[in-house]
Amino acid sequence: SGSPLKDVEADFTIDASGFSTSIFGRWFDVRLKDESKRRIYKKAHVTSGVKTNIIAAIEVTPGYYADSPEFEELIKITAKNFIMKEVSADKGYISRNNFNVVSELGAVPYIMFKKNSTTRARGSYVWSKMKRYFDEHNDEFMMHYHKRSNAETVFHMIKRKFGQGLNSKSEIGQINEVLCKALAHNICVLIQEMYELGIDPTFIKYAKMAIVRNQV
Repeated sequence: SGSPLKDVEADFTIDASGFSTSIFGRWFDVRLKDESKRRIYKKAHVTSGVKTNIIAAIEVTPGYYADSPEFEELIKITAKNFIMKEVSADKGYISRNNFNVVSELGAVPYIMFKKNSTTRARGSYVWSKMKRYFDEHNDEFMMHYHKRSNAETVFHMIKRKFGQGLNSKSEIGQINEVLCKALAHNICVLIQEMYELGIDPTFIKYAKMAIVRNQV
C-alpha cells in the first residue's frame, strides 16, 4: 500500500510499539520472586518513511519479542519497493549484522551506538566506519539519526486514530487487527499526499512494475 510513494521516500526508520489485548496472562518476576497477572499485548515492528510516515514493512510478534532480530527482514521487505538511502534506528537494533544488511542494500545505517561500543570491525567494515563517523562527527551523525523520531510519530498517528487496544481474542485475529490498523494508516497517508504532493495512487501500475522487475 506504500508503493505509490516509492519515488518520494528514500530515508527510513525502524521502531516497535505494543498494542494491548483484553487477555491477561501470568507473569513471574524472577528478581522479586513474585507471580502476577498482566495484560498480554502484541508488538508491531515497523519500517516507515521519514517524509510522509508511510509504513513500508511491518511484522507483528508477541509483546515479549526482542526488536533487533526483526530488523533484517523488515529492511529486506522495504528494499523490494523502495530505493533506500538512509536507515535510522535506536540502540535496541545495534548489531554488526544489521549494519551489514543495510549497507549491502545500498543504504547508510544510522543506528545509535552504545557507550561501550568500539571501532573494532569484527567482520563489519561499515560498523567500524560508522563508529568513527559517530566519534569524529557526532553532530552530523545525530542529525541523521534523529530522523528516527518520525517512527514515534507513526505509532502516535495510528493509536490516536484507530486506538491502541485490540478486541480480537484469537492470535490470528489480533495480528490481523494490527495489520488492518497499519493499512488504514497508509490509506490516510496516501489520501493526504494526493493533495500535498499530487501523487497518483494507482496500485495496479506499481504491481505490474514489481512483476516485471521480479521476472527480470
